[in-house]
Amino acid sequence: MYTASDLRKGLRIKIDGDPYVITEFNFVKPGKGQALYRCKLKNMINGNQFERTFRSVDMFEQADLQVKTMQYLYMEEEKYCFMDTTTFDQVFITEDQVGEAKNFLLENMEAEVLFFEDRPLGVTMPNSVDLVVTKADPWLKGDTVSGNTKPVTVETGYVVLVPSFIEAGEKIRIDTRSGEYLTRVKD
Repeated sequence: MYTASDLRKGLRIKIDGDPYVITEFNFVKPGKGQALYRCKLKNMINGNQFERTFRSVDMFEQADLQVKTMQYLYMEEEKYCFMDTTTFDQVFITEDQVGEAKNFLLENMEAEVLFFEDRPLGVTMPNSVDLVVTKADPWLKGDTVSGNTKPVTVETGYVVLVPSFIEAGEKIRIDTRSGEYLTRVKD
């Protein structure tokens, strides 16, 4: 159990049976009376956000969250199929729950899946992934209007800006947190 004094940004708590993450936190001590804790909470299941004020005597349950390393298998009807690598159980995750990770998912790739009471909530990718460039337009020498970068398409269909020397068929490393090009990968 948490008390209101344990609240901080990023803490995951359970309120009315649903998991919430604290996105903003302020401590307020009025001249008279007890201390107040103003928090902005985000529902981890549906994404709804709201503000709530707690008193110092309020108690909270810890959200029962688990992170499992799972292998991405395939996509079927707007749902992504992941398999637990230890029990071989398969679970389907919606496109909204996968979020931006869909731009970097390849078959048989491992990712971390966040669960709340055996329900999947979201997917966390490794910090970087290596993907092959499938389409790269040639860079025209003297084209200084667009700078020294050009857009390329990788094998997942994601478009990223890369330096002008990157060609189709090359493998590049992309930061999954920002979606930006990091470096060329040598095999």
